[in-house]
Amino acid sequence: MAASELYTKFARVWIPDPEEVWKSAELLKDYKPGDKVLLLHLEEGKDLEYRLDPKTKELPHLRNPDILVGENDLTALSYLHEPAVLHNLRVRFIDSKLIYTYCGIVLVAINPYEQLPIYGEDIINAYSGQNMGDMDPHIFAVAEEAYKQMARDERNQSIIVSGESGAGKTVSAKYAMRYFATVSGSASDANVEEKVLASNPIMESIGNAKTTRNDNSSRFGKYIEIGFDKRYRIIGANMRTYLLEKSRVVFQAEEERNYHIFYQLCASAQLPEFKMLRLGNANSFHYTKQGGSPVIEGVDDAKEMAHTRQACSLLGISESYQMGIFRILAGILHLGNVAFTSRDSDSCTIPSKHEPLSIFCDLMGVDYEEMCHWLCHRKLATATETYIKPISKLQATNARDALAKHIYAKLFNWIVDHVNQALHSAVKQHSFIGVLDIYGFETFEINSFEQFCINYANEKLQQQFNMHVFKLEQEEYMKEQIPWTLIDFYDNQPCINLIESKLGILDLLDEECKMPKGTDDTWAQKLYNTHLNKCALFEKPRLSNKAFIIQHFADKVEYQCEGFLEKNKDTVFEEQIKVLKSSKFKMLPELFQDDEKAISPTSATSSGRTPLTRIPSKATKGRPGQTAKEHKKTVGHQFRNSLHLLMETLNATTPHYVRCIKPNDFKFPFTFDEKRAVQQLRACGVLETIRISAAGFPSRWTYQEFFSRYRVLMKQKDVLGDRKQTCKNVLEKLILDKDKYQFGKTKIFFRAGQVAYLEKLRADKLRAACIRIQKTIRGWLLRKKYLRMRKAAITVQRYVRGYQARCYAKFLRRTKAAVIIQKYWRMYVVHKKYKIKRAATIVLQSYLRGYLARNRYHKILREHKAVIIQKWVRGWLARTHYKKSMHAIIYLQCCFRRMMAKRELKKLKIEARSVERYKKLHIGMENKIMQLQRKVDEQNKDYKCLMEKLTNLEGVYNSETEKLRSDLERLQLSEEEAKVATGRVLSLQEEIAKLRKDLEQTQSEKKTIEERADRYKQETEQLVSNLKEENTLLKQEKETLNHLIVEQAKEMTETMEKKLVEETKQLELELNDERLRYQNLLNEFSRLEERYDDLKEEMTLMVNVPKPGHKRTDSTHSSNESEYTFSSEIADTEDIPSRTEEPSEKKVPLDMSLFLKLQKRVTELEQEKQVMQDELDRKEEQMLRSKAKEEERPQIRGAELEYESLKRQELESENKKLKNELNELRKALSEKSAPEVTAPGAPAYRVLMEQLTSVSEELDVRKEEVLILRSQLVSQKEAIQPKNTMTDSTILLEDVQKMKDKGEIAQAYIGLKETNRSSAMDYHELNEDGELWLVYEGLKQANRLLESQLQSQKRSHENEAEALRGEIQSLKEENNRQQQLLAQNLQLPPEARIEASLQHEITRLTNENLDLMEQLEKQDKTVRKLKKQLKVFAKKIGELEVGQMENISPGQIIDEPIRPVNIPRKEKDFQGMLEYKKEDEQKLVKNLILELKPRGVAVNLIPGLPAYILFMCVRHADYLNDDQKVRSLLTSTINSIKKVLKKRGDDFETVSFWLSNTCRFLHCLKQYSGEEGFMKHNTSRQNEHCLTNFDLAEYRQVLSDLAIQIYQQLVRVLENILQPMIVSGMLEHETIQGVSGVKPTGLRKRTSSIADEGTYTLDSILRQLNSFHSVMCQHGMDPELIKQVVKQMFYIVGAITLNNLLLRKDMCSWSKGMQIRYNVSQLEEWLRDKNLMNSGAKETLEPLIQAAQLLQVKKKTDDDAEAICSMCNALTTAQIVKVLNLYTPVNEFEERVSVSFIRTIQMRLRDRKDSPQLLMDAKHIFPVTFPFNPSSLALETIQIPASLGLGFISRV
Repeated sequence: MAASELYTKFARVWIPDPEEVWKSAELLKDYKPGDKVLLLHLEEGKDLEYRLDPKTKELPHLRNPDILVGENDLTALSYLHEPAVLHNLRVRFIDSKLIYTYCGIVLVAINPYEQLPIYGEDIINAYSGQNMGDMDPHIFAVAEEAYKQMARDERNQSIIVSGESGAGKTVSAKYAMRYFATVSGSASDANVEEKVLASNPIMESIGNAKTTRNDNSSRFGKYIEIGFDKRYRIIGANMRTYLLEKSRVVFQAEEERNYHIFYQLCASAQLPEFKMLRLGNANSFHYTKQGGSPVIEGVDDAKEMAHTRQACSLLGISESYQMGIFRILAGILHLGNVAFTSRDSDSCTIPSKHEPLSIFCDLMGVDYEEMCHWLCHRKLATATETYIKPISKLQATNARDALAKHIYAKLFNWIVDHVNQALHSAVKQHSFIGVLDIYGFETFEINSFEQFCINYANEKLQQQFNMHVFKLEQEEYMKEQIPWTLIDFYDNQPCINLIESKLGILDLLDEECKMPKGTDDTWAQKLYNTHLNKCALFEKPRLSNKAFIIQHFADKVEYQCEGFLEKNKDTVFEEQIKVLKSSKFKMLPELFQDDEKAISPTSATSSGRTPLTRIPSKATKGRPGQTAKEHKKTVGHQFRNSLHLLMETLNATTPHYVRCIKPNDFKFPFTFDEKRAVQQLRACGVLETIRISAAGFPSRWTYQEFFSRYRVLMKQKDVLGDRKQTCKNVLEKLILDKDKYQFGKTKIFFRAGQVAYLEKLRADKLRAACIRIQKTIRGWLLRKKYLRMRKAAITVQRYVRGYQARCYAKFLRRTKAAVIIQKYWRMYVVHKKYKIKRAATIVLQSYLRGYLARNRYHKILREHKAVIIQKWVRGWLARTHYKKSMHAIIYLQCCFRRMMAKRELKKLKIEARSVERYKKLHIGMENKIMQLQRKVDEQNKDYKCLMEKLTNLEGVYNSETEKLRSDLERLQLSEEEAKVATGRVLSLQEEIAKLRKDLEQTQSEKKTIEERADRYKQETEQLVSNLKEENTLLKQEKETLNHLIVEQAKEMTETMEKKLVEETKQLELELNDERLRYQNLLNEFSRLEERYDDLKEEMTLMVNVPKPGHKRTDSTHSSNESEYTFSSEIADTEDIPSRTEEPSEKKVPLDMSLFLKLQKRVTELEQEKQVMQDELDRKEEQMLRSKAKEEERPQIRGAELEYESLKRQELESENKKLKNELNELRKALSEKSAPEVTAPGAPAYRVLMEQLTSVSEELDVRKEEVLILRSQLVSQKEAIQPKNTMTDSTILLEDVQKMKDKGEIAQAYIGLKETNRSSAMDYHELNEDGELWLVYEGLKQANRLLESQLQSQKRSHENEAEALRGEIQSLKEENNRQQQLLAQNLQLPPEARIEASLQHEITRLTNENLDLMEQLEKQDKTVRKLKKQLKVFAKKIGELEVGQMENISPGQIIDEPIRPVNIPRKEKDFQGMLEYKKEDEQKLVKNLILELKPRGVAVNLIPGLPAYILFMCVRHADYLNDDQKVRSLLTSTINSIKKVLKKRGDDFETVSFWLSNTCRFLHCLKQYSGEEGFMKHNTSRQNEHCLTNFDLAEYRQVLSDLAIQIYQQLVRVLENILQPMIVSGMLEHETIQGVSGVKPTGLRKRTSSIADEGTYTLDSILRQLNSFHSVMCQHGMDPELIKQVVKQMFYIVGAITLNNLLLRKDMCSWSKGMQIRYNVSQLEEWLRDKNLMNSGAKETLEPLIQAAQLLQVKKKTDDDAEAICSMCNALTTAQIVKVLNLYTPVNEFEERVSVSFIRTIQMRLRDRKDSPQLLMDAKHIFPVTFPFNPSSLALETIQIPASLGLGFISRV
């Protein structure tokens, strides 16, 4: 379609603006051809009439759609023009904080003036191996592309970094070199990459300075070639420098500085080693104070000096050379302070003893007078004579400055040469990558020779750039086979010809310099005459005759001719140079030597005027007379030559371009000045690239991407099976002008603006579809709303009508009720009136009748009262008379009664004196008298009886009479006593009176006391009430305090719990960190070990001489990693056929150990013999007493016959074993010893054989004696047995239990078994042999044995009694101590008593526990020791039994017919052990480990079968107590596993298989170690299989470390397998088709998101995960270990996906977030299917999940910001901000994230303490643990399949 058709209403355009360069506006109406004015609406709200140019009628530039703004590649923009480029860069830089942008093949880098976290090693790893278009633009992507093309195309590469001062060229070049150093590494141990990076501080210190535009501006150009070997590892580097700005040494503009090195020297002047330089402050030197800004903010020059010196040391510049450099630099500073005094206009002098010059001469080692003379004079040479001419002060000053510049330039070149020497490599360079850091196009108010050279260099580079861009475009078109026409691009060859051609500017300048009287003015005139009006690119200023203008590719530049000749000549007086060459300071003459004699370590430099530090060898070869000529080359000529060499180098490489842009002149961070940016874009060629691209077909789509993007523009019938044909058909309908697009082989090419048109059609189609959807939805919503309203209206009507009916009915009811109310109301009113009237009448009647009644009542009342008064008056009068009469009568009676009373009183007084009165008063005495009287009466009665009897007995009567008389006397006495009692009664009465008084007194006191008690009671009650109140208050306070205490305790508990949880988490983190560090160290150790093995193999291949022998470690050392490292050497060397013998000194210790074991055995037998002999002596007497009984029992001869048989069998078996051992020993000595030592005639051999013979003979003798003693024991047992079998057996059992010696137990056990055997005997043979005496001796010995047992039993009883007595004594002491303690406790207060008792009880229990623990440990040790001893004895006894049964011949059994022998044979079960021969160990390891294939044979095996087999072999070696065999087998196993993993370490099945078996082997060593912690889940049978002799805990640690290394290797393997799938499957592939649309791509095409053939999808990842899981399950890997592997896999998936998301702007969209969440849900579903949700794998995906959610949530309001901050807790602040900055709408309907919203997020997250790192560490490996997992498989049930080839091992 025509371009004018796009200018419709609401279309947005760019119009020029003087302030903002370009301003956006919107059309208010459609443009029609012929319109001269466009009606526009500006963004600030104003309307504008934009007039078109009447001549060109060019319409303003159209603005790109919003979805294309912010693209990674400027060539992806539909409209390619200056405002679009500027706006795209601004949006990326300001809004998205992205400083890198592609522009075709150019990387545009904008200086942020701020440190950004995008250059770390994690970012380098993320870009390593990635395609350039797959990731966001970055300097690392350009470096990776260069590195990849170098390796792929085997072509040298160049990275050209350009830009004006302050744009960041040096930093970009530095990061590129850092990338190469990090990715490639070095090919040797010389750390070349560190040296390459170390060259930067040196070159910056001597070549960088502060300018008004940049604090660290490079004042020279440099080209660094980084060399690589065939494996593309850094081997060295080389540096070339261009056009050092020497004038800065002597002059600096305001706010600028000299080179950094001078200020670093001044800042370090106080160092002791710098005292001799006599430096001071920078302001004290003329060369450092001119700019007035000696300090850079934020830079410490002293520290920078330390870094510079450190870099020099790293590059091999010695301390002496460093001090020489600093000495020369200090001399330059002092030279600048040299002052001149004018004599006259043509001469000058230096003051005598001038201090600066003196210091300069001392430092330089030159003569003061000579230097002083030649600073003020010069030599003129003519054809015949030589003159010495004085010079003026100005000329002297210029000569001084020229000398300083020349010295500095020479020193600069010398340093560069030394740096090149340090970076030089002896290895042949295979390829290189060059990094060119060169000045960009410059234009100032005053431009001189330096700017002319810089712009000349940029013209050359721009020409090369244009040709390269054009070439790439041409190659692309040819590759796609599309017709193309020649693209017209700007060719700056005319400008280059103007400068460098014959009679060009440089040529004329050199010619003028040769003229004796040439000046700048004459040169200018020659330029005008030659080029003015002849070359369109050359102009003359109107108002100047000393300047000229050149039209460069970027802009017009006016150059001032003043100073051109002087700078081009670069004149230095030869006499001054000669003075310096004669210096005593050795380093100084080196700077001025010729090229042929240079001591510089690298390529020699030419004359002092050359700007290069390296000149090709052609320049140095030639005739001797050529040196002077070369010396006369001008600076311009040298620069032109070096530039040609540079262009040849660049043309021979593949260039990569980095254009650095300075966003503002004030160094403000992230501030974009459009004017300055446009100037630099024009100057650096970015816009030219855009123009070239726009001239052709800038937009390119693959057919699949086009179909996916513009599927909405197609109808169903248009979609064909062939995507290419479908796209062609659709495009022919959409774009009628076929010149606007072309169909290539794989892509569709569009002209500029066509993609925008297609996007407009797509947006219109989507908008129409949206409108239709909106229409339908709105109609449906309104219809639904109408129906809802209709239904509501009907409901309202129903309710309203019902309400109205109810109101009418209510009205009727009210009307009827009103009538009734009226009726009753009227009745009520009338009735009320009637009642009122009636009541009034009744009241009147009542008042009238009352009045009458009251009057009548008052009358009657008055009459009644009068009668009453009369009655009371009359009564009073009668009473008064009566009272008077009564009173008189009473008085008379009283007088008479008084008289009668007196008379009676007299009578009473008289009576009182009589006895009667006394009796009455003393009734008690009368009673007694009456009692006496009664007694008298009784006696009288008795008297009468007696009198009656006395009639008969007179004698009796008389006696009775006397008795009566005596009684009478007693009565008289009683009477007297009664009188005395009467006195006593009187005294008693007195006492009673006294007592009454006392009683009264007591009663009064009692009352007083009661009163006091009442008062006290009241006071007490009051006090009690007060106390109760106080108690109540205290209780309340107590409850309050208790509540507070409970709350505080609760809070403290919660706090402590939180702290505990936090500390626990912290400890867990520390544990994981420590475990991770340990495992990282193991990983590093394994890496170094592999490196060591590789180096060793390389050395072996280089030397090609096998070294026999092996290293042997101490046999007592059970575990050492170096041990199996050496064993690996053994295994390697054993395969060499030529090695058939080993040194004897390495095999002799094995045979000598056997010899020492035999000697030890003989010693034990001698000790046993001595013990048995002692027992025989003790039992001799008992044998004499039992002799008679022995003769009566002939059956004892059976025992003697059995002894004979036993003796023969034992001797035969022992002899057989000894012979075998002897033969083996001889064989070992003869075969494996050194010939000179072990020859049959050698002395050592004879001595050894004699010792062996004597030992064997002595062994036979001892064996015979032992058999004799054993037979005696047997005889004794048979003699005792018939008497009491049960008792004897019991005693024997007790005796056996009491035996402590191993020999006693073994002999007694064998003797007891032998007594059960019955065999016939030949008594005659027995007697003939004289064995009866032996029987006698045996009985005697048995008796002694019994006696000794009794004595030992007695001693044991005594010891027990003594122990009991000691225990009783200790209990008594304890009791006394307890009593004392109790007494002490009773004296203490109750609280202290309780505490003391508790403390005592705790102490006692602690002591008891400690004692019990000691006893338990002792018992455990004893039990383990006894178990081991019993097993050893049982094994030995079993071997003896087997040997004896084998040695009995059939003839012997037939020749004994008397009594048949019954020998029970017990069937032996399989003990779960495997036996192999020592020489079969390598075969075992080879078949079971080295040649076992997990995919083949191992698939059908029991999981972990190799581990079980190896452990069963270890068990047998442990059973044999063979230390060497155990160590050898374990060492060979570990080394073989390492060898297998090294050989097939990239195979997941192999690594998984051996990880599973290593863990199973480790678990077996734990399960059967005998430790209680590992035996909890064992069966009794499994506990019997525990190891008995060796503790393999150290080997368990070695195996654990090996398992960790295998696990880390497994992780690396699966990472290598998964990594290519992750980005494609998780990010790029559209799992949900149609959700995300493909945006237009630029020249840097990214990876397609459409699943083409061979592209990985999410299903590929799931299939791979299934494969991993099934392999691990098939190999029987522990479930916990599988969970850890799965967690690690998911972490890798999440980390790599998130890292790529953070580095890819095209992936940060809403639709991509939905794709990611769907993919994550599929992974979670996989976890649920595999029952692995509790493995922690899901948590590792949390950062990725939150990033996907962040892409989908709303991002507008503060509430959204709060939700994002709370949701994204697994993401760091940098990651959140990065995602928000990268968020890119795919469709027009999405909105970008505003800058203010991102700032709000940053403000809310500023307090969050998290890592500033942007990317996750994808290489991180979680620390692995191996939880103990015992096996329930019984070892004895394991069968070994024949496929393993282990037929040489046997089951035990």
